[in-house]
Amino acid sequence: MNHLFRDLSLGHSRREPSKPTPLVIGSNGIAAELPSPLGQLDAQLADADLRVTAFEIFAAACRTSAGKPLSSHLTASLNHSESTNPNTANSPSSPALQRSLTSAAASKMKKALGLKSPGSGSKKSPGSLSGSGQGKSKKPVTLGDLMRTQMKIPETVDARVRRALLRISAGQVGRRIESVVVPLELLQQLKSSDFNDPQEYDAWQKRTIRVLEAGLLLHPRIPIDKSNISAQRLRQIINGAYERPLETGRNNESMQVLRSTVMSLACRSLDGLDACHWADGIPLNLHLYEKLLEACFDVNDEVSIIEDVDELMEHIKKTWPILGINQMLHNICFTWVLFHYFVRTGGVEMDLLSDANNQLSEVAKDAKATKDPEYAKILSSTLTSILGWAEKRLLAYHETFDRSNIEMMQGIVSIGVSAARILVEDISNEYRRRRKEEVDVARSRIDTYIRSSLRTAFAQKMEKADSSRRASKSHSNPLPVLVILAKDVGELAINEKQVFGPILKRWHPFAAGVAVATLHACYGNELKQFISGLSELTPDAVQILRAADKLEKDLVQIAVEDAVESDDGGKGIIREMPPYEAEAAIANLVKVWIEARIERMKEWVDRNLQQETWTPVVSKEGCAPSAVEVLRIIDETLDAYFQLPIPMHPALLPDLIAGLDKCLQYYVSKAKSGCGSRNIFMPTMPALTRCTVGSKFQGFGKKKDKSPSIQKKNSQVATVNGGNMFGVSQICLRINTLQQIRLQLESVEKRVITHLRNSESASSEDFSNNTGKTFDISPSACVEGIQQLCEAISYKIVFHDLSHVLWDGLYVGEPSSSRIDPFLQELERNLLLVSESVHERVRTRIITDIMRASFDGFLLVLLAGGPSRAFTRQDSPVIEDDFKALKDLFWANGDGLPLELIDKFSVTVRGIIPLFRADTESLVERFRRATLETYGSSARSRLPLPVTSGQWSPTEPNTLLRVLCYRNDEPASKFLKKTYNLPKKL
Repeated sequence: MNHLFRDLSLGHSRREPSKPTPLVIGSNGIAAELPSPLGQLDAQLADADLRVTAFEIFAAACRTSAGKPLSSHLTASLNHSESTNPNTANSPSSPALQRSLTSAAASKMKKALGLKSPGSGSKKSPGSLSGSGQGKSKKPVTLGDLMRTQMKIPETVDARVRRALLRISAGQVGRRIESVVVPLELLQQLKSSDFNDPQEYDAWQKRTIRVLEAGLLLHPRIPIDKSNISAQRLRQIINGAYERPLETGRNNESMQVLRSTVMSLACRSLDGLDACHWADGIPLNLHLYEKLLEACFDVNDEVSIIEDVDELMEHIKKTWPILGINQMLHNICFTWVLFHYFVRTGGVEMDLLSDANNQLSEVAKDAKATKDPEYAKILSSTLTSILGWAEKRLLAYHETFDRSNIEMMQGIVSIGVSAARILVEDISNEYRRRRKEEVDVARSRIDTYIRSSLRTAFAQKMEKADSSRRASKSHSNPLPVLVILAKDVGELAINEKQVFGPILKRWHPFAAGVAVATLHACYGNELKQFISGLSELTPDAVQILRAADKLEKDLVQIAVEDAVESDDGGKGIIREMPPYEAEAAIANLVKVWIEARIERMKEWVDRNLQQETWTPVVSKEGCAPSAVEVLRIIDETLDAYFQLPIPMHPALLPDLIAGLDKCLQYYVSKAKSGCGSRNIFMPTMPALTRCTVGSKFQGFGKKKDKSPSIQKKNSQVATVNGGNMFGVSQICLRINTLQQIRLQLESVEKRVITHLRNSESASSEDFSNNTGKTFDISPSACVEGIQQLCEAISYKIVFHDLSHVLWDGLYVGEPSSSRIDPFLQELERNLLLVSESVHERVRTRIITDIMRASFDGFLLVLLAGGPSRAFTRQDSPVIEDDFKALKDLFWANGDGLPLELIDKFSVTVRGIIPLFRADTESLVERFRRATLETYGSSARSRLPLPVTSGQWSPTEPNTLLRVLCYRNDEPASKFLKKTYNLPKKL
């Protein structure tokens, strides 16, 4: 089939979608019949008269293919009923009309319409040639049968028309069908004997005469001059025929006069072509063609397109030369028929609306391609009718549509907007003059629909709220009207955003924004009147302001979200929404209240910290009593805040949270102060020198050490917390306290959200975005404090509490006789104490820090252990075994730290221990290469003394040099003496 139907998707006979709610018009609940926009017929032709006439034209046009002359091969009987007629039983049949249409191959049009061919599992329309008949009616098997059934033509009428056409074709061989005036030929060929009774013949003759009158006199294709003699004569003949039947014999004089008169009028031509203009005048031709197109709808189910629409439409198009129909007129007529059937069937068949919409896209192309005034008039009338019907629903779409029929709304908006565009852009001269202004027709129409419908909906909500107020007067505390209205308007806005906004946004980028701006203005007018008469903050005023505040936030949020992708970020819509400006005095009072509460809480924190002893025995919850009290105060402050009758809980909550957050941060800083740090407990690195056992040189780590730097460190340690250094249990309690605050803050934040959910002034954003409702400073302060305390207690245990077994015992003198076991025993006791004291969620962290401190201490003994330590290559197995024992302590046969964690922190030690197994010569060579790589070519003549960084590495010069310094053999002594003039023995 041609491009006409390439975009149609009329799947009516193939699926049964759930039906939306019918469009209700008036009080009877029935969709109103739309008046035809195709023009008013002056002729007295009823709907049945037009249908029979259209069928006669169809039958005549289908006698031959377009452009071929009438011949002896034309059909004598167009359906199976004619073969039983004794007068035509032996007549040949026309292949065009007689062929069966049950082919399994789907045509182009069927595919375009979404139809499936028989046997493919589709639902067959009852009007299909391959479908079953309805009731006792005979099943159509040919195109002639189908068309007769679809147009509700009785078989006797069908047979009579076919016999007449057969006689016409026999007498006019060689003539084209468009040069034949069909009613005239039927009048001559059919006699009263062809009818059941004289009354039927008389009625048929009068109807045929009226057709001639309509086509030649009332609606002629070519205008008739008033002085036209043939027209005057035809009027006289027609008037006489109304009085008495015409004599229609072949050689009858009156028939000859009629023929002469009719042909004189019909054969008038502006283009000189041999054609008869008897049924191609507007609007007669359009009404007749409308009846033919209506045959595409199943006679038993008006919402279904017949399955064999392709074949039928091929033959309907053969009437175009007779009716003066072209592609553009077909498109507009078919659009109207599809839309009209959608309306007349209750507006529930969405496929019909979709098909009309698709067909209208073809009309839009035609409208741009032609400036034919007659076509423009028909187009304008049709589109005005469609647009008028659509706008009755769209200007108050809240009354017509809801979630159940939202798909229908989309279709109606689409067809309405398309109609408006064609009317304005292609027909309106005014638009052509203003085109430079780039008028957006679709956006303008949608904007009008939104504002109109929402104003109507708001008025209805206002009336409803007033009724609810009057109905609740019997209650002790009835809600104010504006509170009820704010709630209803909020629901209306959300419904608009969720249901209608996504549909309308296709044509208007800020559909939801326009909707909420309209609602904002409507409610704002009512609120202004209320505020203008407000003299004091009454309970009703609080309720109304809270409700208005919440409503405004909701509306603005919807507008902002709707315009998030726009160029101006929705500023244009927001400018349409001037703030309601709830009482600024209330906000100021609340801010003063917040400041007073925060100041009072700071005083409570200081007082509780002064009384805190950090004694583990006192704490029953694993948390210091002062922290319990501070958390309680925070809860009480938040509860009191949310009990304030104010309209800005979410707005001012960040101020309150920020104040509480700073108070809690202050508590955390005080709780961790005075407990020391890693740097305080780490000894100062001793100067690099050659150290051997028995030397008089006093290295670091011994009690009689006189190193100034070490004295400074010890002084710092001794003065931590005013000389009273906290024990392991006390520091563990502080760690637990900070951890408990972290956990409790999560609960506090959840309670804040709960408060917000119970607050009428909260908007959806208050739950989706936690900004301003969470404690930002104190949680990170707790994490930082726990980290600092874990590190402090770890290095305190290793470098302070266990210094007597680590610095004074490990590898002092002979390494094989002063091994790591005493240190492991003391370390294990401390690990048990820490494990039992700290919160389980911090336990791994603190034990890991103790392990890291132990590894650092082990390396310091090996690389900076002072003059009492010296190692030979034979000591390396002892060192390796001791380090393995240290790692095993933390692994605890799988019950301690994970192996991957132990391996991660032992990388440095595992890289350095092999140096104690290496021979001195290779160590010297490695040291030379590392120094050259570090200091460059300047180190070739003289090796510089590497700086001590404390970042040990098997490739770092200072680390290698320290291994050499503690190597108790002659090659090491010679190298150090020669290179750095270190004495062999001191």
